[in-house]
Amino acid sequence: MRLSTHDLQKRLNADKQRGLPMALTVLIAWLAGAVFIFALAPYNIWPLALLSPAILYALLMPKMSGKRAFLIGQAYGTGLWCVGAFWLYTSIHVYGDTPAWLALIMIALMGLGMGLFHGFLGLVFNNMVGKQPLSFAALWVLQEWMKTWLFTGFPWLFVGYAFTEQYWLSSLAPVAGVFAVSFVAVLLAGSLVELLRRRAGYMVASIALLALSTLLWLLNPQWTKPKGTPDLSVSLIQGNIPQDLKWLTEYQIETLKIYATLTRSEWGRDIILWPESSIPMFQTDAIGFINEMVKMAKATNTTWVTGIPYKDEAAFDEAQDKYPPFYNSVIALGAEAEGLYKKQRLVPFGEYIPFEGLLDILPNLAGSQEVMSYSRGSEAQSPLQVRGHNLGAAICYEVAYPDTTRKNAIGTDFLLTISNDAWFGTSAGPLQHLQMVQMRALENGRWFMRATNTGVTAIIDHKGRIVERAPQFERTVLRGDVQARTGNTPFMRVGHYPVLFVVALLLLLSYLGKRATTRARLGK
Repeated sequence: MRLSTHDLQKRLNADKQRGLPMALTVLIAWLAGAVFIFALAPYNIWPLALLSPAILYALLMPKMSGKRAFLIGQAYGTGLWCVGAFWLYTSIHVYGDTPAWLALIMIALMGLGMGLFHGFLGLVFNNMVGKQPLSFAALWVLQEWMKTWLFTGFPWLFVGYAFTEQYWLSSLAPVAGVFAVSFVAVLLAGSLVELLRRRAGYMVASIALLALSTLLWLLNPQWTKPKGTPDLSVSLIQGNIPQDLKWLTEYQIETLKIYATLTRSEWGRDIILWPESSIPMFQTDAIGFINEMVKMAKATNTTWVTGIPYKDEAAFDEAQDKYPPFYNSVIALGAEAEGLYKKQRLVPFGEYIPFEGLLDILPNLAGSQEVMSYSRGSEAQSPLQVRGHNLGAAICYEVAYPDTTRKNAIGTDFLLTISNDAWFGTSAGPLQHLQMVQMRALENGRWFMRATNTGVTAIIDHKGRIVERAPQFERTVLRGDVQARTGNTPFMRVGHYPVLFVVALLLLLSYLGKRATTRARLGK
């Protein structure tokens, strides 16, 4: 059978549009997502934060079906999460006593679930908007933002974090937050692909935004200013309590002895800070120990701040409740100290059981929420009062939520975050967590004290720079000074709304443009 010139050209065009074989495309997409982890701490190879989304952009550019685009995005997202959040394996297998094979399956399922965000990104990018860098970057930021609230949120692995210490770009963070940094980075990634395709016009928006961020870096505007009071001397206590011993009843007294011993030489400092749940029992069960510590703190004019599970017996109604509400909290005690902060953002299945009541159909989980669930702290909580200053708090996982930390920072002079990252062992998880704290400090123009059980304990300044840092997995004390600052960054005032408005506008215009182009083509 002979092919005409027209038929031959039609077949060649079809082959060109088909692009790479599907299996190879999915593999490349998965690898592109997996390699992103090396852009973040502790590796900090930030160019990979451009290369990774650039590869996804390039894979999605050929004409294809919606199904193919979804699978490419899904593969990318699965690789991103299976590798980028593999530190969960340590908590699931090592400390959760889950068999290795089942832990790996759980990580894979988590990767598939979180990969849906990029799967739908690929689908919408292919079917609903014009294929160009601005719409791609807008969709990217949209899915990052959705990760901060959808199904309680898992706000991890944002592109912007790779540029935390690259101030030529992260100088946008105090103005518009981490999503602005992500937007410019992903826009640049897509524009570089277009440059290789000899469509240099797409670089204009990237160059303009990079010029703005670089100008901010060079001008170095002081969004906040020193309060004018003396710096505070602080001692951050790192107990390095093994996770498998931390909550054992027979080890509770030993834990208290360890922290008391480490603190003995620190009395007389302005602030002594202990990590999350460093007192591994309710305040009602540790009242004698707490009273002794408060007595010492007042005698030496020291403020003592500690993480502790707090049982609110005053809120217990025996007629309605089976047990008093209890909170993961941080409390300020001793000299010139007052206040209790209750954690707002709880870890699903770690601090509470989601879908309360629905899981009663499973014998092993029936009624477990009544035993395991912490209560959620109110969003309207006053800062801790410490030595004439307002101190904002964030407990562990919730510092990953930009807007929660922003709200807690308003009206404060400096910030603290306490954590127990022993759950994640020697993995990259604790270092990714520290990088997020650096971004929160930069966004809000506030110094941060970060006290952890096993590390990384650190003092971070208002520019997100690590001033002091303790070694991980050592029983030690980190000493330093913290500056109180006043004023609000633009991000503190308006949050993510400007970025989200721009994202929505770009997607609307891109959708309308694609629709008009399709109609014009059909009209012909």
